[in-house]
Amino acid sequence: MDLAPEELQFLSIPYILSESISIPQRSPKAFNLITVALIFPLSFAILAHSLFTPPILNQLESHPLADPAQTHHEWTLLLTFEFFYLIFLFAFSLLSTAAVVFTVASLYTSKPVSFSLTISAIPKVFKRLFTIFAWIALLMFVYDALLIAFLFMFFIAVDTQNIVLSFLAFMVILVLLLGVHVYITALWHLASVVSVLEPIYGLAAMKKSYELLKGRINMAFILILGYLAICGVIGGIFGSLSLFYYVCKSYHHQGIDKSALQDHLGGYLGEYVPSIQMENFDA
Repeated sequence: MDLAPEELQFLSIPYILSESISIPQRSPKAFNLITVALIFPLSFAILAHSLFTPPILNQLESHPLADPAQTHHEWTLLLTFEFFYLIFLFAFSLLSTAAVVFTVASLYTSKPVSFSLTISAIPKVFKRLFTIFAWIALLMFVYDALLIAFLFMFFIAVDTQNIVLSFLAFMVILVLLLGVHVYITALWHLASVVSVLEPIYGLAAMKKSYELLKGRINMAFILILGYLAICGVIGGIFGSLSLFYYVCKSYHHQGIDKSALQDHLGGYLGEYVPSIQMENFDA
């Protein structure tokens, strides 16, 4: 970050990553408070969602109740939880982005950096990021519609044993997943930075992001693919925690009462749960 502006264009990906890692060391107090106040709640919400939602969803799908009203009630509770989770995820994602981008820009321009200054700037920055998010959401809706259409075409081609059509549909799906999706992600993140650091936002910021990506698309693809790979690894680790629980139970020769566990999970959905002591989970 101490290089002249004209020299920044020659930075390599390893240098960008090493410099990014060192940035919090320049204002550790501010970044620690941002992490505790914004990033940790976001991470814990994602962790809780990944741990609790799949078992409950699997129970609803594999053990449907005879009472349609009760089933409808349980699905309503689950969807309500998902709705508020997405709102929380959306809000804290934008808040974290705004805080980090503003703080890094302040360090780059040698402005005073503090958590209070960052928080005071967030309300104005949030509107800009929300506008970017709205346009990206619309773009992703079109992307998802195309992806679903070609997936449907691919399944029809496989079912009818149309080799040519299935191959073409598969190639388009591959391009959409590995090309278009990654590009939209890069466009979104760069446009978010542009909307914070420049006096433009919305479509103007997206256009500027599109122009800035020219000539640096390969670097953007590597960074975004690395980001998605890390997210995938973290998601896998989160999922492995559930399996690790069963490993520990087995190591201590403690079985699992699946009926009691099903009742326990059903309690999160408002089902009637008999009075069960924790010891009942052990066979």
